[in-house]
Amino acid sequence: MNTHATRARPTKDEAASYYFTYIDQVAGDDPLAAIRDQLEPAVKFLSGISEEKSLHRYAPGKWSLRQLLNHVTDTERAFLFRALWFARGFTAPLPGYDQDVAVAGAGADGISWASHVEEFRRVRLASIAFFENLPAEAWSRSGIASDNRFTVRALAFIIPGHVAHHLKIARERYL
Repeated sequence: MNTHATRARPTKDEAASYYFTYIDQVAGDDPLAAIRDQLEPAVKFLSGISEEKSLHRYAPGKWSLRQLLNHVTDTERAFLFRALWFARGFTAPLPGYDQDVAVAGAGADGISWASHVEEFRRVRLASIAFFENLPAEAWSRSGIASDNRFTVRALAFIIPGHVAHHLKIARERYL
């Protein structure tokens, strides 16, 4: 099987329509390339934010930049776990992921910005390693999470799309 063809853009039946908000932010037909290519510019951008600025909230009740990056990192872990679960052939549905519960439990403002940036980098390297070693037939496997069907391929597009979405918010609303 042609590995690149298995990574082609997901069709509308491979994830709930909401997730195309993220999928549509990814250019091209190779999610692994998007995941790889996004790492260096994202880390460079994030590293340019000061410790002081990382505590900024653009409005009352909104997350700080530290909370935003923690959310991005934790959500990448959650999407990657879903991809692992489905790619390996597990059939049990996975529960939902409540971002507000995760943010409340993370204590992100008590962790240095530099540590958050490094954590994002390490999680992204784990995502790259996983998808680099994924058997061709696993890309089209699917399962249920949060009461929605996902293919592994769709999750591979959602990961960089979710990061792109939040980096855009950071640029437009925080900086």
